[in-house]
Amino acid sequence: MPVRIAAVTGAVLVLLAGAGLAVWWYSQPVSAPPVVALPVPPFPPRIASGEAYEQCLAALTDDPDSARAIAEGWMESGGGDGAAHCHGLALIASGDPEGGAERLEQLARGSLAPDLARASVLGQAVQARLMAGQADRAYEDATLALALAPTDTELLIDRAMASAVRDQLPAAIDDLSHALRLDARRTDALVLRAGAWRQQDRLDLALADTERAISIDPDDAEALLERGIVRQRMGDPDGARADWLRARELDPNSTTAELAEQNLALLAAGPAQR
Repeated sequence: MPVRIAAVTGAVLVLLAGAGLAVWWYSQPVSAPPVVALPVPPFPPRIASGEAYEQCLAALTDDPDSARAIAEGWMESGGGDGAAHCHGLALIASGDPEGGAERLEQLARGSLAPDLARASVLGQAVQARLMAGQADRAYEDATLALALAPTDTELLIDRAMASAVRDQLPAAIDDLSHALRLDARRTDALVLRAGAWRQQDRLDLALADTERAISIDPDDAEALLERGIVRQRMGDPDGARADWLRARELDPNSTTAELAEQNLALLAAGPAQR
């Protein structure tokens, strides 16, 4: 299973905003959150081994520029897969997701590592492409990765995000449904599918997915945000308000809270202000 570069929250909200799903007053333009350099996970998937590789990976979180310099020097001396992998992650962590994705794609194509390791590296490239706003390239990378690891839920969700940003909602729903058949407790997949259903005016299915997500995790702020949108669309402003207040309360400094606040303001303004 690939380890995600971006936090699930960030990935979900980039998709929601990019597809125009995050604010219930969807005739109003919604800007996607800015692409930022995000830290790589503490334990990225390994495509090599050795002390130099581990030292380079260890530098990623605290000092990505140092990791980049280490990787570049190591590549010049024949560092192989380990150097290329650390270099790609360092580029992403230091604010160059496009360059990092290119390095990871080259590595996955040229490496002799096992299929699952190459799929994991491609999965990181997918997320970097999404961070860079390159949904078409993200979709291509995810499809290549799924050919190597067809039952990987992370890859299915990532490809669904790329499909949604490309305005291919039926394809996104298919991948999310497949992911949920593999792991029924993936609340991120449920929230994403709910947003896609809502965009297709299937509010009954959208509500069912959000309620299922909240039953799994009552403190899932993205699920509460989405359920509030669905409830408003279904003529339940009181339910929508309760969900948005709770979403804002759970993580007041998050993008989720900002979107909940926008929705609360629009709800308070009333229909005459639309």
